[in-house]
Amino acid sequence: MTQSVVVQVGQCGNQVGCRFWDLALREHAAVNKKGIYDEALSSFFRNVDTRSGDNGPDIYKGKICSLKARALLIDMEEGVVNEILQGPLRDVFDSKQLITDVSGSGNNWAVGHKIYGCQYQENIVEKLRKAAEHCDCLQCFFIIHSMGGGTGSGLGTFVLNLLEEEFPEVYRFVTSVYPSGEDDVITSPYNSVLAMKELNEHADCVLPIENESLFEIVNKIHQMINSGKLGSTVKQNSLVTSSAGSVKTLQEKPFDAMNNIVANLLLNLTSSARFEGSLNMDLNEISMNLVPFPRLHYLVSSLTPLYTLADVNVPSRRLDQMFSDAFSRDHQLIQADPKHSLYLACALLVRGNVQVSDLRRNIERLKPSLHFVSWNQEGWKTGLCSVPPVGHSHSLLALANNTCVKPTFIELKDRFMKLYKKKAHLHHYLQIDGMEQSCFSEAISSLSDLIEEYNELDAAKGGPRIDPSRLKIAV
Repeated sequence: MTQSVVVQVGQCGNQVGCRFWDLALREHAAVNKKGIYDEALSSFFRNVDTRSGDNGPDIYKGKICSLKARALLIDMEEGVVNEILQGPLRDVFDSKQLITDVSGSGNNWAVGHKIYGCQYQENIVEKLRKAAEHCDCLQCFFIIHSMGGGTGSGLGTFVLNLLEEEFPEVYRFVTSVYPSGEDDVITSPYNSVLAMKELNEHADCVLPIENESLFEIVNKIHQMINSGKLGSTVKQNSLVTSSAGSVKTLQEKPFDAMNNIVANLLLNLTSSARFEGSLNMDLNEISMNLVPFPRLHYLVSSLTPLYTLADVNVPSRRLDQMFSDAFSRDHQLIQADPKHSLYLACALLVRGNVQVSDLRRNIERLKPSLHFVSWNQEGWKTGLCSVPPVGHSHSLLALANNTCVKPTFIELKDRFMKLYKKKAHLHHYLQIDGMEQSCFSEAISSLSDLIEEYNELDAAKGGPRIDPSRLKIAV
């Protein structure tokens, strides 16, 4: 069994991470009735003997003693991490797994990346090595962060670079939450584009998620519950709707519910690593099969059924409907329509009581309506995990490497250029040591190149890539 370490950076990263650990513990509790520390648990948790001091030896066999998450929590403001440490999950995190400061990054990528990066580099590396030492077979680092703030985007991408230097062989999966157009952080386009350059160069796979899409999904769930059309009743201990277990009214921005959707994406993504299945998918197989060109590693994710997310007691819909939904626009976690764009590859990770024959049947059924590149017509990767989400019979996570991410990047570029043309707020960045105007021009040109690569694929409609002519050798 392999192990993975989760690195959660900034306010958003830590709030999403907190939901992930909560839901993961509930999933394992539903399956692991005897309280035995097994291989499934070891993938994301250590079993520590706390009787011999705070950081006692790991126990590999037998009863669960004290579970500690394989995680590193980083935030340059203390608030969120302190909240976690006073909450129900306080015992899951080791005090040696935390790095906090008091002043925050002031929504400035340069402060997170250049100042805090240098200041905390040794501390971060030491804690990453400690986490890695506790693994028998470290397979993957998951970074959870947001693109709009200063710590998430700046320090988050700094950690990504460190991981590549320190652990070049270990896969780096990044879950990045992108800001919406009406974001209240005025500098978020700068932060996002500066962070994108780092993601282009140092990540193996990026799962982009848009706040707007999450917000719409939460609204849909809310309407569905309130319409009473399905005679739906909300389960008391809701796993997703809110951390409190009851549906929150939408007076405030429902970050709890939105964070839970991202946490569920991670649960489904890691389910094969955590549980048995008839067709288990290794995490490194996702990168191996879904990323044909190194820079085009942005995977669009969709979750179905959304009812699972709401934890609503509704009659389970036909299995085939779940597969159809995965390709529809309103189930995507970014504002995109993969069905009408070009697929480079697609992965279907199914959980629950689903047979391989169901998978094959649905792929054959959907194939004619999906446009795959000519050189990868059979670009499907499938995984079957037998343990469904708590309280449900089955669920599906679809990951598409698809040119439909392009509009998200174009919109981000436009928002960046609006500010940059006026040199608005630029002085806040340029006064930081090591930050020059060239950082901005390099970041925007990196993003433009990425958009151009997607354009070329779209223009060729996935036809054969034209290789440069070779030198002719006379025989």
